[in-house]
Amino acid sequence: MKRVLLLALVVLGLVGLAACGPTEEPPVEEATVTSLQILTQPSKTEYQLNEEFSTAGLQVKAIYSDGTEKILTASELQVSGFSSTVPGSKTVTISFGGQQVTLSALVFDPNADRELIQISLTSLPNKQNYKVGETFEAEGLVVEAVYSTGDKENVTTYDLTGFVSSAVKLDGVATVTFEGKTATFPYTVRNILVQGVTATEIVVGNTAATSGFFAAVGVPFNAAIDAYFKMINAQGGINGRQLKFVTYDDGFVGSVGLTYTKRLVEEDNIFALVGHFGTNTVDATLGYIQETGVPMVYAATGVNGLYFQESPLNPVMAVQPIYKTDGRIMTARALNESLYGPNGDQKISSTAKVGVLYTTTLDGLSIKEGIEAQAAVEGRTRNMVYRTFSAADSAALNTAILDLISNGVQAVILASNQAPFKAAVNAMQRIGLTVPVFTSYVNADATSVDATVDYQFPMYANAWVDIVDPEGVAGFSADYWYFATVMSENGYPQYAANAFAMAGFIAADIFVKGLQRVGANELTWESYIKAMESEALSVPMAGTVDFTGGKRWGIASMALLKLDLSSGTPAWAKVRDIEELVEIQAK
Repeated sequence: MKRVLLLALVVLGLVGLAACGPTEEPPVEEATVTSLQILTQPSKTEYQLNEEFSTAGLQVKAIYSDGTEKILTASELQVSGFSSTVPGSKTVTISFGGQQVTLSALVFDPNADRELIQISLTSLPNKQNYKVGETFEAEGLVVEAVYSTGDKENVTTYDLTGFVSSAVKLDGVATVTFEGKTATFPYTVRNILVQGVTATEIVVGNTAATSGFFAAVGVPFNAAIDAYFKMINAQGGINGRQLKFVTYDDGFVGSVGLTYTKRLVEEDNIFALVGHFGTNTVDATLGYIQETGVPMVYAATGVNGLYFQESPLNPVMAVQPIYKTDGRIMTARALNESLYGPNGDQKISSTAKVGVLYTTTLDGLSIKEGIEAQAAVEGRTRNMVYRTFSAADSAALNTAILDLISNGVQAVILASNQAPFKAAVNAMQRIGLTVPVFTSYVNADATSVDATVDYQFPMYANAWVDIVDPEGVAGFSADYWYFATVMSENGYPQYAANAFAMAGFIAADIFVKGLQRVGANELTWESYIKAMESEALSVPMAGTVDFTGGKRWGIASMALLKLDLSSGTPAWAKVRDIEELVEIQAK
């Protein structure tokens, strides 16, 4: 196994101080379907008389009561309500597991009397975000009338209702009506639509821990943002505007982070939050960000509150994996990879017990949610043994580990951030629980383990960034060398191989790509977010992040690393390439 500097990026979470120790195993109940979601519409939505409905291209997801999800096959779907014997707009019902979801299909008859059957909005208004008191602007809105014969035409004599801008409104819905048929579109009303933009400058900022325990994360993280912006400014900026970066030290305290976030928005008048930092601050400020509408690009956390299935124009734009996804993938790796046995080439037994040590802080609980969901998907809920722990209570941690030993666990999944992780693996080593450990990408850094300990069990961690390229210079990718060059040439050569600096670099890069998409057009919060939503974005040293259609899912594919102690210095080496959950689960 080649030892490489494959580094995973950090999600931050405050060390849990809650009481720990053995807890009751959750009762196992049969999961039921609670809802269905249409992920992609059918390829065919328009039909002629007597054609049969086609599910080709249709993708439906079932969501279960235990939080698990399943992508359904066409054979599992029950389709009703479609008839093509007469022209018109048809409501098609898709059923599974006692739940239903509907979609629309059109049936045409070229020989029928011309009758209006539907209107659709083929283009939304250019302006959907309004300032309190502003009037509606229809520019860009295209209303198409669809007739029973299959004819289509744009109309302008429609009525518009539901638009009210007298007060802040985050969930406005306007209705377009033409000859009795309706269609809707969303809008928002806020006090501010843009700030922090002048003819010569764009002001952005963040609040991050640059002192205390997490300074080892926050300092290189912010250094990379600064280095990237220095590079952009040296190149002439963005359309002649220089990027100004304002940051405050919140000490990793959520209430302080909220205070500084408000100062950034209300006093420093920033255009955007770039690299919003840490579980505590992000969790404390999400409501404020939604209310104000200030764009937030990249959160240095995976807290589950960042996930939105479909939320167009949402100012929250997370990049790194959501904790629930992280937990699901580490569980899928533990249950499906051939990493066990004397030669590390066997799968774990389907009846084997798997221990789960988790902190009761937001990060630990969010990751645990994903572990529980994936265990249910795999039919292994009864195999999991859950125990809480805290780095602050070594006696209770020891008791939890001894309890896992008494249960005969053959693997341990650790759901925590860096400090509790180090405490847990050190306790496992000391007590003698020497089974494979699987953990979050937050811990895939040399500083998350004790360099003086010769661990007698393998450790694996998720990783969503891959800087390895066997064909590249010294075995590293061109993206990595670009990052290292930018850091070295802009005052921070000491962080040219730092995982936390890579996180900040990615935050800055994704933010700037949005500005570049807006180009010479007017830069507002709305135009920026629409540019970010226009197509998927390439992430340096990783894959892509997709905000199209209002997706706020973060990156959902990861590699697997193994701790390598062969040189005497801890390092993480790649043992599996970046894969999606479905690929891991199928092994």
